[in-house]
Amino acid sequence: MDSETLEYMQRFKVGELVVEPGTPLMSEGSNAPQLYTALSGMGLRYKLLEDGRRQVISFVFPGDFLGLQSGVMREMTHSVEATTNMRLCVFDRSELFNMFRHMPGRGFDLTWLAATQERFLGEAMTSIGQKSATERIAWAMSRVFRHLQAMGEGKGKSVPMPYRQQDLADALGLSLVHTNKTLARMREKQLMSWSDGLLTVSDIEALEELGLVEDDGVASRPLM
Repeated sequence: MDSETLEYMQRFKVGELVVEPGTPLMSEGSNAPQLYTALSGMGLRYKLLEDGRRQVISFVFPGDFLGLQSGVMREMTHSVEATTNMRLCVFDRSELFNMFRHMPGRGFDLTWLAATQERFLGEAMTSIGQKSATERIAWAMSRVFRHLQAMGEGKGKSVPMPYRQQDLADALGLSLVHTNKTLARMREKQLMSWSDGLLTVSDIEALEELGLVEDDGVASRPLM
């Protein structure tokens, strides 16, 4: 990042925020004045139906940019919540369009992040709509494993996975019972195990094959 870009990003940034597990970061229907980059910790993007049912849209990992939707559309159509302690870089939403105008390179970085998120959501829709429970879970866990390893969050064959089985079930359109039984079968086959907030994958290639995972070949993501 050159000195001019660094100077502008320092103006765009208004501070850092540390939150506890369960803290709402953004709420559906809100018009939040801040945007965030997750520096550490993990969370959830989700949407609630009127009867209380929940669809988890995606997990939030370090490096993720939060709030672009409200920055462009003026209103969030989903909510974001911290799952663990999180440290966030806070940006002034009112400066978003100035960034596109004066720093097109950073604007492209933001567009790249949005495009990769769109691609991920396309994969997720395909998994939920067409794949079996085993294929869905294998797809999700292999994606999480690869992503966190690439971010330097893993150690050996394990990465942090501080979510509940209910979170995974709500992300993949499965019941909690079905999710639990499928995870148990995959553990018995020694493909992967998930307990005490740790995901351990014994054979990532076999897990990806089971989940019908396509090689995305996407370059390293920029950090806002």
